[in-house]
Amino acid sequence: MEKIEEQFANLNIVKRSSETKEPTYLLGIDTSKTVQAEKGSLVAVLCSNGSIRIYDKERLNVLREFREYPGLNGVKFANSCESVYSSCTDGTVKCWDARLASEKPVQLFKGYPSNIFISFDISCNDHVICAGTEKVDDDALLVFWDARINSQDLSTTKEPLGAYSETHSDDITQVCFHPTNPNMVVSGSTDGLVNVFDITVDNEEDALVTTYNSVSSVSYIGWSGKDYKQIYCMTHDEGFCWWDLNHLDTDEPITCLNIPDVREVINVKEGILDYLIGGLYHEKTDKLFVVGGTNTGIIHIMSCTTSGLVHVTSLQGGHATTVRSFCWNMQDDSLLTGGEDAQLLLWKPGAVEKTLTKKDSMKIASSVYQRVRVHSNDSYKRRKKQ
Repeated sequence: MEKIEEQFANLNIVKRSSETKEPTYLLGIDTSKTVQAEKGSLVAVLCSNGSIRIYDKERLNVLREFREYPGLNGVKFANSCESVYSSCTDGTVKCWDARLASEKPVQLFKGYPSNIFISFDISCNDHVICAGTEKVDDDALLVFWDARINSQDLSTTKEPLGAYSETHSDDITQVCFHPTNPNMVVSGSTDGLVNVFDITVDNEEDALVTTYNSVSSVSYIGWSGKDYKQIYCMTHDEGFCWWDLNHLDTDEPITCLNIPDVREVINVKEGILDYLIGGLYHEKTDKLFVVGGTNTGIIHIMSCTTSGLVHVTSLQGGHATTVRSFCWNMQDDSLLTGGEDAQLLLWKPGAVEKTLTKKDSMKIASSVYQRVRVHSNDSYKRRKKQ
């Protein structure tokens, strides 16, 4: 095995989060990206009870919590400050200052009437926010805002710059800006389409660079490859697609890999794969990895090549049930994972867990329907029948 694969294989739990009063599913994780935050990095976690918790990364203790916001989807730190964003089914994208104890958002990005936001992202220079809506009537929109703070206009509520309405025909489940080009954004939908846009172009039709078809409901999207010229996606029925933008104007095939159901083809050493969680592009080694898991809390890491997915390692002894979220830190090669057992875990290569008490399995009955994922063999078929 090469170095990065060895690092993954050597990942051990160094810390578990302390128990909170109200156990919840941990649906999303992001870490602060500012240079000042390196010493005391912050972690934002989206919880199924409609709250966002801010943790100290090394101690995994809750510093503060933004509570009682049902319908939140996704959690993301800004790239240049300690602002934390989440989209909401109430038709807004909310922004909090992770350093402040106040639970009230410091900024509110309002959508158009009847907008129900279920996905979002912020550009790499923090200038533009884009959010995707559920389909209402016949419209599924990508809505855009200027995220910059204007010294002339200090109002806490912002109206949209505009929207794209013609390119998706169903719920827009994923929005992901390019990691280094603030003008490129990719969206994914339950209509199976994955659309790439250049938002510097005036109208939607011309802004659409290309469209890929995953032939299934899109659950996860990411960028990969040298200069991030590749796009990969996962589907709600555990499919995986990988495309190369470099081949758009050549005779080379655009599709690098297409697996309708990863569970049927992957050979994992530790038994089975029940679901996919997301992807991880390791920039230093130019390698793409896919992360999945089992219903008993085992995490599988697979490497991605044009000939298929190959099982690298499995992380055991951490979670007791389904793992919903993860966040990889390229600076210190650490991994954060969150699950339906309400645990947030910090993994590092060669680490030794400071407290070896194994938490009891806590399968939590969610108080609200979890729109983020439904892990089952027939979830997509059910969705199509509705």
